[in-house]
Amino acid sequence: MMIMTITITTMITGTITTPMTDMGSNLALLRLMTWLSPAFPVGAFSYSHGIERAVHDGLIHDKISLRDWLVDLLHHGSVWNDAVLFAASWRATNDGYACEDIITLGEAMAGSKERHMETMLQGSAFVQAAEHWQTDDLKLANEMPYPVAVAVIAARNGIALEAGLAAFLHAVLSNLIQGSVRLIPLGQSHGVALMVEMEQHILTITARAAASSLDDLGSAAILSEIMAMQHETQYSRIFRS
Repeated sequence: MMIMTITITTMITGTITTPMTDMGSNLALLRLMTWLSPAFPVGAFSYSHGIERAVHDGLIHDKISLRDWLVDLLHHGSVWNDAVLFAASWRATNDGYACEDIITLGEAMAGSKERHMETMLQGSAFVQAAEHWQTDDLKLANEMPYPVAVAVIAARNGIALEAGLAAFLHAVLSNLIQGSVRLIPLGQSHGVALMVEMEQHILTITARAAASSLDDLGSAAILSEIMAMQHETQYSRIFRS
């Protein structure tokens, strides 16, 4: 496979060199679509990321309140942390380093039992399912957070950082929206409209996270973390988190 590079200059970090495959718009796209498809066996449909509890408590009750919740997660909460972990893992893998420290840090970032289960079980399932795309004999850890797992596999397959990260964020938000469509309930047309509204937010966070470091980890979405904790003791529920 021929490898080309594209150089991006930013005001914050200077020059970033990102590998691009010569099949970037074809094979790379197909792989991302497969890995992040709802049909890929990671069990993402089983998790609501605490949203089920937020709906139960009336904090999320319509399209606008759901949109605001997702924007906060993406810009200031756990999804932002996942984006930073993804970028750090991709860079480490691309530079030939293992991600043991990032795996440990990412696991520690889970703020509750269910959040820990959600990211670790999905990560393990992703590594196992993506075994067919392994490009070398280096054995991956069986347990790693979901964003780390996707980033490592993406880097090993020559997927550009921003392309892989944008696809990952899109899949995470799409899954949460689809779960919310059932919970609120919300019409499918509203779900699609929300995905349209999320596009620019995804692009913005992708660019920010691609230029981030692990020092940028941090969450201010406190209510989301509380909902995740309270969901653990919720009597009647559909989702595992």
